[in-house]
Amino acid sequence: MPSPHPALSRRGFLTATAGAALVLASGPARAFAAAPGPFGRYGSPERRLTPLTLYVDPHGRGDFTSVQAAVTAATGSGRTLVLAPGTYRETVAVDPSRTEMTWIGASENPRDVVIVHDNAAGTPKPGGGTYGTTGSATTTLQADGFTARWITFANDWLRADHPDITGTQAVAVKVQGDRSAFLHCRFLGHQDTLYADSMALSAFARQYFRNCYVGGDVDFVFGRATAVYEQCRFHTLNRTDLTAAPYGFVFAPSTAVADPRGFLVVRGRVTSAAPDAYYKLARPWVPGSDTTARPMLTVRDTWLGPGIDAVAPYTNMSDAYPWQRQRFAEYRNAGPGAAITVPENRPQLTDAEAESATREVYLGDWTPWKES
Repeated sequence: MPSPHPALSRRGFLTATAGAALVLASGPARAFAAAPGPFGRYGSPERRLTPLTLYVDPHGRGDFTSVQAAVTAATGSGRTLVLAPGTYRETVAVDPSRTEMTWIGASENPRDVVIVHDNAAGTPKPGGGTYGTTGSATTTLQADGFTARWITFANDWLRADHPDITGTQAVAVKVQGDRSAFLHCRFLGHQDTLYADSMALSAFARQYFRNCYVGGDVDFVFGRATAVYEQCRFHTLNRTDLTAAPYGFVFAPSTAVADPRGFLVVRGRVTSAAPDAYYKLARPWVPGSDTTARPMLTVRDTWLGPGIDAVAPYTNMSDAYPWQRQRFAEYRNAGPGAAITVPENRPQLTDAEAESATREVYLGDWTPWKES
């Protein structure tokens, strides 16, 4: 689909998409008495927090000027990357061997540290072919035990800049590892912004997002991970290229049929820059690579703004896999987008069922919220 912001430059995209996102679900970004230097209270190459800590600064005051260079050097397990404020225009990949890695935005404000690139699924690759959805990701995270704090992950590819490209999926981050946590982070894009996935159908990767912001338009939170989004804000973008609803869909889970838990949204907010009722809350994604998928999404104790179509909040991605046969449910939501006008279109959990729709049940013996 064409771009919702056809006149924006790449820099303008980051500014406009951020917009109201400058305040996260839990309030303003954390403030602290900053120490001198680009790495604040997190040390420096001259006074490392630990021997396993590396420092990244685009202006040359760290160990590396790019995130990927630091990742490449950070072999083994338990490494920490401290990122100085700046825009890191690059693609980054963390392979499965680099377990228990932590990235920290040194200013403790996610607006200051931005990792961004501009590939789309249909972007031609050097040497032939195109990137595809997975290959379009600005950041790909495959290792278990990954944690990010106070970082913006973005893909600023704009449809209007590339009218010849039909593969408009443009992923900001693809997460595949188990025990992946994102605290006070932002995810900016349009279509397919946040890809919460796993390494294989048999791998039920657990992921946790707390006090995060996600912006986009089409299926911009999607994948087959077991993912908990707690106190997060999901913001749907306006579109000037379309004249009728729907403009897009917030969630598109593709949960494996054997996985008892998919996406859980708890105490969140869904806001919109688009006209009222121009967005669907979700549609199920049953990919060709897994036609047995049974997508699962539970949204509970969440405020749904007027941008969500309250009469028909769910729709099909393919008529062969109707949403009514999937695992979609809500519980105690509020706001104009949560109004129950057609009960059969708003499946609700019972109180007894809701007892199992918690972060503790979804994440099991992993307790990342105690670290946030």
